[in-house]
Amino acid sequence: MTRMVPTIGARTRRAVVAEAATAGQRARARRSLAGLGFVAPFLAVFALVFVAPIAYSVYLSLYRTRLVGGTTFVGAQNYADVFGDAHFWSALARVALFLLIQVPIMLLLALAVALAVDSGRLYSAGVFRLSIFLPYAVPAVVAVLMWGFLYGPQFGLVAGLNRTYGWSIPNPLGPDLVLASIGNVVTWSYVGYNMLIFFSALRVVPSALYEAAAVDGASPWRVIWHVKLPAIRGALVIATIFSIIGSFQLFNEPAILRPLAMNSITTDYTPNLYAYFLSFSGQQYNYAATVAIIMGALTMVVAYLVQLRGLRQGGLR
Repeated sequence: MTRMVPTIGARTRRAVVAEAATAGQRARARRSLAGLGFVAPFLAVFALVFVAPIAYSVYLSLYRTRLVGGTTFVGAQNYADVFGDAHFWSALARVALFLLIQVPIMLLLALAVALAVDSGRLYSAGVFRLSIFLPYAVPAVVAVLMWGFLYGPQFGLVAGLNRTYGWSIPNPLGPDLVLASIGNVVTWSYVGYNMLIFFSALRVVPSALYEAAAVDGASPWRVIWHVKLPAIRGALVIATIFSIIGSFQLFNEPAILRPLAMNSITTDYTPNLYAYFLSFSGQQYNYAATVAIIMGALTMVVAYLVQLRGLRQGGLR
């Protein structure tokens, strides 16, 4: 005798499938809401301190405030004026020169120190590493003031050496040397920071690579060139991007040194300093916002191009 097995009708089967799909959607929605709840504080802070200021700056850059006529919409006219502003271009050229000279020197010094510490051949390597990193822990204002008084031609180290030994050391805060002096302050402050990035990357290089190099009879320099540097290419790219961003944002050092070198550091010495004085001294908020937006976009483009080139050369894309 054949046993009859109950079956579910097509309509009932569709209802079960639809109910299961609805339950799955509800579960995913609950998980999404839970995840959104976790990231909501970050999104709120991000919108408040990052998105909102950028949006407001873009808004300001599209208007112009005049003594007669009030605030009027000018569209892209402020941007056209900035691109035709000789003060802006001279400030940008100065920052570009600073970037092309100071950043490679700083990164090479940081890399050399990181390689030396990683080699394991230094006596008291921990103390040496800490001493190199310590300047980064000094607040920027304190560091710049300290170096400013060392540079001073009427006081401090340079003045003391000139008076004591009858030397004629050029004025580090003079128009010809002040940019190099600022570069020295930045390098002194950030070599340790970049060294820590490189050293951390070196510590996670697989030991198998060193063993293979030793089997092949590679010299220490070949190990550095063919093993260590390729292995930390990502860290090199990150440090370069951070340094580029910092160079385009150059503000603290010239702003703090300016009272000591009024004839050398003008109000348009860097783009950020130019925007600052336009806003707070010239009351040209719209024009200052335009300069800030252009510099932000330029920094983003240059940093992205450096990242793209670095990752492609490293085979990371």
